[in-house]
Amino acid sequence: MQDVRALLTPAGFEGVAATVVDNNPGMDRDTADRVVTEALKFVVTAAKFPTVDIAPSNAVDEGWHALVLHTRLYEKLCEGLGHFVHHFPERPDTGRDDPHVLTRTVATIEQAGLNVDADLWMEPNRSLVDVGTASMHTPMPGGCGPIRPGNCATHGGGGGGGGGGGSKK
Repeated sequence: MQDVRALLTPAGFEGVAATVVDNNPGMDRDTADRVVTEALKFVVTAAKFPTVDIAPSNAVDEGWHALVLHTRLYEKLCEGLGHFVHHFPERPDTGRDDPHVLTRTVATIEQAGLNVDADLWMEPNRSLVDVGTASMHTPMPGGCGPIRPGNCATHGGGGGGGGGGGSKK
């Protein structure tokens, strides 16, 4: 399944890409289309491998947020994938950073049979795409993460820096 755009109707894809453009002044439509496409790859992979700790880059997270904002479309997407991919937002905390999360995520996407747009899977300080999102969702090994929220401040545990956050929506 290389053409993940086919998971949405053309109108649905257009609406999600328009949301990305609206939330990122100055972003061109071609870039927004790329961001949404990578977000779809991320959601497909998260649904296929729900126990693997993966997280989107900042750029891809913008596309994921836009997908989630289109609630009916996102619900139907996840139903079609056989697994609802939840998003657990977190506040930025460099103490939870997992330096290998993007490498692991890209490898898992490729394991799902998809190719990645490498320019959109870079660390925030190296990203070629400027987006509005300020945090990167990075799970802490053994702690709170995108699939399994844990005992961190974001997820109701008080956290104090030990439990990582995550963002598999």
